[in-house]
Amino acid sequence: MRLNANLHYLDNAATTMVNPAVADAISEALLGCWANPSSLYDPAVMAHARLASARAQVAKSLGCTPREVYFTACGSESNNIAILGGALPRQSWGNHIVVSGFEHPSVQLPIRALQARGFTVTEVPPEPDGHLDVTKLAAQVGKTTVLVACMAVNNETGAVQDIAALGAAIKAKNPRTALHVDAVQAWLRLPLCLKNVDSLSVSGHKVHAPKGIGALYLRSGYAITPPFLGGGQEGGIRPGTENLPYAVGLGLAAEQGAKQLKARAAAMAALNARLRAGLGALAGRWPITINSPPDAVAEVLNFSQHRVKSQTLLNYLGERSIYVSSGSACEKGEPSHTLTAMGCDANTIDTAIRVSFCADNTPEDVDALLGALQTGLAELQHI
Repeated sequence: MRLNANLHYLDNAATTMVNPAVADAISEALLGCWANPSSLYDPAVMAHARLASARAQVAKSLGCTPREVYFTACGSESNNIAILGGALPRQSWGNHIVVSGFEHPSVQLPIRALQARGFTVTEVPPEPDGHLDVTKLAAQVGKTTVLVACMAVNNETGAVQDIAALGAAIKAKNPRTALHVDAVQAWLRLPLCLKNVDSLSVSGHKVHAPKGIGALYLRSGYAITPPFLGGGQEGGIRPGTENLPYAVGLGLAAEQGAKQLKARAAAMAALNARLRAGLGALAGRWPITINSPPDAVAEVLNFSQHRVKSQTLLNYLGERSIYVSSGSACEKGEPSHTLTAMGCDANTIDTAIRVSFCADNTPEDVDALLGALQTGLAELQHI
């Protein structure tokens, strides 16, 4: 899949390159499966079958039934549908929401919108290591808590949250409280357990499918009121003619990613260990801090070098065809919401770098980054 051996792309938490096999499947569906899946004539029946096959592929990767999977435009749309659609119809018996302190904007902002409509919101910050204290979060759940939202893997540090323990603790406090999980950074990186999870979002462009396709898991029997109105596509959950070619691409990416989960984990662990060792060597000269916990997903490593502004260093690396980030692309250069919630100081936040791997990355990518870091930290103006 690598397009240029001299390009060192290490920002896969922001987006991934489309797998050529996925692109080929999309192209074939665009040209050969053009009919509307909701129509009744033979070409449409074929299109509907292809859509059903893609849904089954995604469902198998999640460990659920196909009827629990709904195609959407992206992870952000899935989050909005789940949060707005899950909270509003339960306002007759409750008006309280509990959310972790470092959610993606597509979770934060719908919850703020609900707050403006009369809901009360309790935000539980992470511990300094980036993990949530399950006991502390579950303690906030009460009789009027309609929804708890918590991401499975943090998009900036890779910290893995104990969703299984959280779900069990929430349901023990209030069986009616819904749990929504943003699994965009967890899907096809970790095995997912859906026990006690009512809704869960995933995104295509994080797993080598295109931008513009995602999926939403809704537990069978869990009712929501969709925020969009239109036709009856996707069970009325996400109306509008389905994007069949991209759904086919997402299905193939899901199938391939699930098959490669164990091999991928080993490769990512090796790259992560190589980067940590290299940063450890650099720390003999500069005070480098690793912000990702030791048990974070191997795909993501966040560190601060305490010497050069993040954007200055990103520009320096970019000139050498090394591409990393300072945090979530959706924050558009704003200070890291996650590191702020973790209680990091201003210097740690202002000098943070996020490296994120995929299966295309090689040890040479890591070595190129470490070499450029060594020269950049020596040459660039210090803060």
